[in-house]
Amino acid sequence: MPQILETAMLICFGLSWPLSILRSWRARSAKGKSLPFMCAIAVGYAVGIAAKLLGDQVSYVIVFYVVNLVLVCVDIALYFRNRKLDRSAAYE
Repeated sequence: MPQILETAMLICFGLSWPLSILRSWRARSAKGKSLPFMCAIAVGYAVGIAAKLLGDQVSYVIVFYVVNLVLVCVDIALYFRNRKLDRSAAYE
């Protein structure tokens, strides 16, 4: 039962990232995004993965951690793309 609840938590958190990525892609601006926040979330998922691996608790739940980490990293990459676009728009 704990794994099912942990999976449900990860799915709930994970549902927001595709929407955030879509918003970042369409906005073409880093305004309103917080790099420290996104990095803290990424570190949290990485630590969750490490805890599963080090605690010999590897199960299907780790897949949800990895998927969420990848999605956060995509959003972080878009942040840097959009920040570059913001800077180039400021010079025009």
